[in-house]
This record gives sequence, C-alpha cells and structure tokens, in this order.
Amino acid sequence: MIRLVKRPVPSKAWSWATPLIAVLATMIAGGILFAALGKNPVEAIRVIFWDPLFGPNAGYFRGQLLVKAAPLILIASGLAVGFRAGIWNIGAEGQYIIGAICGAALALAVYPTESAWLFPAMVILGALGGFLWGLIPALLKVIFGTNEILVSLMLVYVAQNLLAYMAFGPLKNPEGYGFPGSRNLQQYASAHNPELIMGTGAHWGVVAALIAVIGAYILMHRHIAGFRIRVAGEAPRAARFAGVVPARLVVFCLGLSGALAGLAGLFEVSGPSGQITDSFNAGYGFTAIIVAFLGRLHPIGILLAGLLMALTYIGGDMAQLMLSLPSAAIQVFQGMLLFFLLGFDLLTNYRVRIGRARA
Repeated sequence: MIRLVKRPVPSKAWSWATPLIAVLATMIAGGILFAALGKNPVEAIRVIFWDPLFGPNAGYFRGQLLVKAAPLILIASGLAVGFRAGIWNIGAEGQYIIGAICGAALALAVYPTESAWLFPAMVILGALGGFLWGLIPALLKVIFGTNEILVSLMLVYVAQNLLAYMAFGPLKNPEGYGFPGSRNLQQYASAHNPELIMGTGAHWGVVAALIAVIGAYILMHRHIAGFRIRVAGEAPRAARFAGVVPARLVVFCLGLSGALAGLAGLFEVSGPSGQITDSFNAGYGFTAIIVAFLGRLHPIGILLAGLLMALTYIGGDMAQLMLSLPSAAIQVFQGMLLFFLLGFDLLTNYRVRIGRARA
C-alpha cells in the first residue's frame, strides 16, 4: 500500500529538485507523445532543446531566445510577488494586451511626430494601462470580496475582444488597404523598440526584465515589505498581527503584476511584434504562470525558467517546420511541464511510504 506522510518541515532539497525532475519527466512523456504521432521522439527532443542553441542556425536562434524570454520573465516576476502572498493573478494575459493597446494608441495618435519623449511616454502608458487593468480585480476583491482568480481570468476575454475592436476599428491602419491591424511601429523611429546590440535580440524589454528580476529579489529578500508578503502567504493570521493590511497587499500585488505585464505588452508591440492585430496576444501571460512556478517563485529561478520556456517556444516552432509536428502537440508538451511540476511538488511536503500504516 502506498501512502503519503506529511513532512514536519517542507524539504528544501525536493523544492529545488522538483523543477529538474519535472523537466526530465516532460521530455519522457513528450517523447511518448511524439512517438504516438509517428515522429522520432529522440529527434523531436533534440530539435526542441538542442538545435536552437547548437544547431546549424544557432547564431540566429540564440538571439531569439532573449526576445521570447523577456516578456515571460517580466510578467512572471510580478506574478511571483502576488503568488507568494497568496494573491492569484491569472489574468496577466489581459493586462499584457491592455498595456500594448495603451502604449501603441499614444504612438498612433501622434503619428508621424518625431520626438525623443514619445517612447518613454509609451512605456509609462503601457505600465499604467496594465496597472489599472490589474486594479479591477483588486478593488472588486477588497470592496465586494470577489474571487480575484475568476475576475482576472474573465477580464482576459474582455481584453481580447477590446484588442480585436482596436485592430478592426480605431487603431486600424488607414493606409492598410482594408486589412485589420495598426501601422507598423517598427517603421516609426520614435515609437520603435529597437535591438540594442546587433544580433543579440536584446531590446529595452530585455533590460526591463533584468531590472524586474533584480528589483523582485531586493523586494522579497532584502526589504521588510517582502517579509510581510511572505508572511501573508504562509500565515495570514500572523500577518495581521504583524500589521499587514490585507486590502493594501491585494492592491499592491495585483497592481504591480499588472504594471509589469503591461510593460511586457508595450515592449512587444513596439518591438518584435510591431503592430496591434487581433492575434497580437501570444499567450505569454498564461505561460508566465508556468515560469513563475517552475522558478519556485524566486527571481533567479524565474530568470532561468523564462529562458527554458523561451527555448521550448523556439524549438517548438522549429519542430513544426522540420518535423511537421502539429502546434497543438507543442502546446500539450509545454502544458506537461506545469502538470509534472505540480505533481512532483507534492513530494516537497509529503513522503512516500510503502506498507500498512501503523495503528
């Protein structure tokens, strides 16, 4: 008989080993999935994890690694702060969209004005848009006691419909021959988020992601506010006795994660994506949840997990082209990572025992 026995204290060794085991289990289960689809599992795993870094065109794909990782790290850094406090923002995808819309709307409203202040103003508006969108579930929770998980998630669909409306309506390119989508911001110098070092893929979003990682580390491990956030998540009653005001904490965590998600959207629409379209959102807000948990809600772990997930994005695209794997199979493969992570995470708090329980 297999039993689970609760540990007196969570195991730190299992806490850090779980992500590695989850990655290995994902590779094995993914290989079985690819084999079931009639593909060579070893070749598929090699294309996903090896070729982007060391394959024939690795020089190009290494640069793309930073492009894909930056929004994931930026969003996950904000989400991790809230998750530590037991505040669950599942709607970062919506905040990502709103940040992109707000920043792009400013640039398109003043087009073709050239000004050194335009891009910084777009950055501020992008963060503000995500912040305000994150405040909606925060205020509803504080005032009416609603569930922030449901509200933030439902707001994603509102944001997606607003995105489609903007792409087909107010932000539609008047010179686009009737096609949906805004002007291309990559062709608008003052509003463009350029590559800072040629060939590296590093743009201002990458810089912001690194700043977010450093800031989150200082906040959570070197500041009294981080201590209060951790206490609120682990012992809510003790946090109240320590002077933590739950309403303020909810507003702070959801507002912060919304602002960082909005920044990620702004850097994406002004850089790699280039324009507002009805398909602008690429699921970064949802994937960032996996990144946050894979990184154990620790800033350094999130940095590494973001690079790993970016690798699966790039490798997944390569596998679709080279091996004709369906995109759904790649999405299932990425989802397996969270599934195994949560499953093996059980071993952090429980031991596996075989045999009958003692009376």
